[in-house]
Amino acid sequence: MKLSIPDAETLVAEVLMGKGVAPGNARSVARALVAAEAAGQGGHGLRRVPAYAAQAVAGKVNGQAVPVATRPKPGVLLIDAQDGYAYPALDLAVEHLVPMAREQGIAIAAIRRSHHAGVMALTVERFAQAGLAAMMFANAPASMAPWGGRKPLYGTNPIAFATPVAGAEPIVIDLALSKVARGKIMAAVQKNEPVPEDWAFDVDGNPTTDSRAALAGTMAPLGGAKGAALAMMVEILSAGMIGANYAYEASSLFDDQGAPVALGQTIIAIDPMATGGTGVLDRLRDLADEIGAQEGVRIPGRRGQTLRAKALEGGIEIDDDVIVAARNA
Repeated sequence: MKLSIPDAETLVAEVLMGKGVAPGNARSVARALVAAEAAGQGGHGLRRVPAYAAQAVAGKVNGQAVPVATRPKPGVLLIDAQDGYAYPALDLAVEHLVPMAREQGIAIAAIRRSHHAGVMALTVERFAQAGLAAMMFANAPASMAPWGGRKPLYGTNPIAFATPVAGAEPIVIDLALSKVARGKIMAAVQKNEPVPEDWAFDVDGNPTTDSRAALAGTMAPLGGAKGAALAMMVEILSAGMIGANYAYEASSLFDDQGAPVALGQTIIAIDPMATGGTGVLDRLRDLADEIGAQEGVRIPGRRGQTLRAKALEGGIEIDDDVIVAARNA
């Protein structure tokens, strides 16, 4: 089925409001999930609605939460998401962190007691559209073991980065530190499809193509030991240093059982004009042009930007079963 972006946002918001979620929070979540769908990231899109809705009913996420921001140091923004959805807290971070970084050249936001961070490319790109470079780190419920281990301690722990470019769309990088995002395995489970053998291990540590066994087991780290080490770094930046739950302390994002996940997200925003002067965006365009000039090379972020532009004009194709599940959540 094809839905326009406004219709898809209305669908999500109305479902969540029907579960007791405050209208502003519901709209924030709806914008994020639909933007993910439009960018081709269905695992972070409307497939999340049934779990989000069930968690609101169960109290695993506080649909009425109002995130609270404090500024203990000039360059530090602390946000307590109050066990609500991450997206209203991320909206608050963008609102406050952009002027802070412009004023000082660099600023950091630390969000605790948060929820699923979604497609982080969409968050860092908002900073790039405001003329800033941004890095974002987030942890997630444990799904990946330290290198050589079998017990999950880290989440897929994504890293995202974006920077503005003169006369062009921003460069945007978004990657999970597992081989793939766990949402892709969740989508395979929902479709009853297998997964590639190098995506995950079963509970015994063996590679598996069974999507359900993969979801119950551990994710394969990107780049082996190096990816596992980076996942630990993200765990420190997004949880250990800011008072959020570690991945192994968090309950699942896929069901309504247990306590609030209380995850963390950290965003560092940089004014490139402060570090590189008036010609810095032109220099960044030079790099993007060199990359794009090579045959077969795509500048990071362009695929999602192109898909979103098409979705704005012609709507989004969404599997019928996903829409039915969202409406019946």
